[in-house]
Amino acid sequence: MTKNNFLQNFFGSTGPLSEVLDQYQIRDDQVNMALAVNEAIQTNSSLIVEAGTGIGKTFAYLVPALSNGKKVVISTATKNLQDQLFLKDLPIIRNALKIPVEVSVLKGRANYICQLRLENALQEGQFLNREDAKSVQTIKIFADHSKSGEVSEVQDVAENSLLWPMVTSTNENCLGTSCDYAKNCFFLKARKKALTAEVIIVNHHLFFADFILKDEEISEILPTANTVIFDEAHQVPDIASFFLGNSFSTNQVLQLLQDLQQMSIKLSIDSGFLIQINKEIIEKIETLQSIFPKNNERLLFNKIEQKDNTLEILTALLEHLNQLYIFFEAIDETGAEFKKNLERLKNLHYEISMWLSKRGEENIFWLEIFSRSMQFNITPLSIAEKFKEFRDANDMSWIFTSATLTVDEKFDHFQTTMGLEDATLEKFNSPFDYKKNSLLYVPEGMPEPNETSFNLSLVKKVLPLIKTLKGRTFILSTSLKGVAEISSFLKDELEKDSLHIPVLTQGDESRQTLIQRFVADGFSILIGSLSFWEGVDVRGSSLSMVIIDKLPFHSPGDPIFESKINYYKNQGLNAFIKYQVPQAVIQLKQGSGRLIRDENDLGVLVITDPRLITRSYGKKFWQSLPPYKRTRDENEVIEFLKRL
Repeated sequence: MTKNNFLQNFFGSTGPLSEVLDQYQIRDDQVNMALAVNEAIQTNSSLIVEAGTGIGKTFAYLVPALSNGKKVVISTATKNLQDQLFLKDLPIIRNALKIPVEVSVLKGRANYICQLRLENALQEGQFLNREDAKSVQTIKIFADHSKSGEVSEVQDVAENSLLWPMVTSTNENCLGTSCDYAKNCFFLKARKKALTAEVIIVNHHLFFADFILKDEEISEILPTANTVIFDEAHQVPDIASFFLGNSFSTNQVLQLLQDLQQMSIKLSIDSGFLIQINKEIIEKIETLQSIFPKNNERLLFNKIEQKDNTLEILTALLEHLNQLYIFFEAIDETGAEFKKNLERLKNLHYEISMWLSKRGEENIFWLEIFSRSMQFNITPLSIAEKFKEFRDANDMSWIFTSATLTVDEKFDHFQTTMGLEDATLEKFNSPFDYKKNSLLYVPEGMPEPNETSFNLSLVKKVLPLIKTLKGRTFILSTSLKGVAEISSFLKDELEKDSLHIPVLTQGDESRQTLIQRFVADGFSILIGSLSFWEGVDVRGSSLSMVIIDKLPFHSPGDPIFESKINYYKNQGLNAFIKYQVPQAVIQLKQGSGRLIRDENDLGVLVITDPRLITRSYGKKFWQSLPPYKRTRDENEVIEFLKRL
């Protein structure tokens, strides 16, 4: 039996898959996708697949990936998708194939307790408060009895505790096999298991952080793989851009100072000079942080270089780090921890020097400000050439799949961004009957999105629809400000009409809790920003309407976005059509994809942005969406909703 015949039989009406799934139905495009993936695996080529909702793309790539008997790395967008693959999808396919396949989920170092850093923290004994002192003992007891050492399994210590960075390692400070605790290291045990696994599940961040940056502990994994599959591949360009650049943060500097202090205590290095220079470095960082507002903000280099002597402070910081390096280099010590910290000093000095030098016109120099730290970044304007070099250096099959990779039926934007002009292209449309089961409604009479009356007008336009459904609605906004305003206006209008429909708003509780409450209640309204536009799978009647406020164009103030627009313009290209519109189309497709998740789902997609109709580029948006029946008639929408 040829491999193609095997796949067709496997997905057949009486094939192995039908034996392990209830109410199994053949999907021709699922079979066709599996054949395309198999061809890419057997020919070591690159494949880009857009698979609409309902195709069953996960099974379509898992079956050929597992049945070829080759080592496979699967990279997903989120931890939830990793868990779904590991706990649900892979066991089903492994059971149907009746073959033993060892699977490993690979996580970053921050997910594992580091025994060395835990002992250092206990030895130093300087904690922020009494609660941290108690928590570190909790972690110690857990670490002494745990087999996995995974942070997520520790009870009674908050996820956002400032203690975690003190008891976990990073690529920068991990001593690897040179560590005294290497034999029992949780992290190294997990990596050792992954080395022998046939299928390794990672997320996009870990893939680019560790594989591309050649993490010495796991650099053996990728060369031994035959296939890399990126699921939710539409997220890959942005994540790859970050990791293919350079960065350093004020937290990184402070963490290094803390580790040097712990090491000095262990080695009995006592110096007034050391105390003084640490104090001066901390003062420089505090001065830097005082210059900027304590909220999440991104700024281009040329907008901050003259701000309150920022560069002078960075230059002084660089000199202090150099003095620290000279001080420690003169000490006669050969231990692994000492050498690693000396290397960290040198690397940090290099990263700051890179940022100050402003070398190269092909990079974006920008600053990201958080409530407790600042990160200085160098991001390449284009990753196409670097990623192509990486693919060429790793001769294997590369498969990229998502429900949202095309714009106006074309892959040009994704191909050009990733340097995948040589890839085979396949597009499989969703099998769902959108024309019968759904409506796309663009209300008449909405103001322009930049008008102050927009959010109130939106609420008044959609209120009759919400009343008809008695909730059962997602409202997706392009901004947190929009979320807050729409939530406030909607609550006021519902109160006026004495309608007791729960309004769940992003920020009130965690994302997962809000989704769980929405599903459990069955008659709620959930209002969220971009984090709710993808990765949310609510099936059935509890979600019957999705309202999108505006076409999701990037904020013009974002430094990466602004720099890329200038990059396109400098090449004589129309940045709006070539970059801004494709980015927004893919995001809109993700948001609209929350509505119909199952062949029995029914619902209405409402887009209240008039530009979808009034602007020439609006056609690119609605032509890229599934083939909804379209209307501008409110009465038609209400009649449709009544039937639900």
